[in-house]
Amino acid sequence: MIIRIENLFKTYHIGPIEVPALRGLTLSVPAGDYVAIMGPSGSGKSTLMHIIGCLDRPTSGVYQLRNQAVESLDDKELSHTRNREIGFVFQSFNLLPHMTVLHNVELPLLYAGTPGRERRERAHEAIARVGLTERTQHLPNELSGGQRQRVAIARALVNRPAILLADEPTGNLDSRTGDEIMELFAEVHAAGNTLILVTHERDIAEHANRIVNIRDGVVERIDEIKPATVSST
Repeated sequence: MIIRIENLFKTYHIGPIEVPALRGLTLSVPAGDYVAIMGPSGSGKSTLMHIIGCLDRPTSGVYQLRNQAVESLDDKELSHTRNREIGFVFQSFNLLPHMTVLHNVELPLLYAGTPGRERRERAHEAIARVGLTERTQHLPNELSGGQRQRVAIARALVNRPAILLADEPTGNLDSRTGDEIMELFAEVHAAGNTLILVTHERDIAEHANRIVNIRDGVVERIDEIKPATVSST
């Protein structure tokens, strides 16, 4: 299992008030799986995504990523794990407006200390992978919404992460462009990446192998959509 979560709790403190977000959630994800996470507002799906992505820590419970106990890592180790193992795709793209496509995609490698020549080569490779070679020197405001999401996917893939996390990746796109992005995710998954996406749209979730339905901070049920093709790594 690339991800193993057992009895995970997360409680937020707002002044004297405790707000439970996760209440003993358990979930395993094999390497190479494609999982969609669904649930109503307040179900805990965003909190779970943040913990899986090493953006937040659980209050208690076990989270193992590649057999490493993530909850025991200090801030520096957590940041290193996040940058090395996980790529993020957000609904709002989160591109820097004053930077070209190439420079936006290079950013994770810059933070990782990758030398300039290798950084540029890998950024060009990732941009080609999403079909935007001719847009390398464009700024984000010169691109369509679908093209900007492709840039965000290239940036998420440039560090060659084991896991790609996508939070409502089609939320700001029309249905046709959303379908194109989901086709790209299918190609990424077929190449061996583990994909985990959060969505409120059932038709988007059904592109995955499994749909994990969350309610009140626990897994309510798991819908098997199609047989998972997973790797042993």
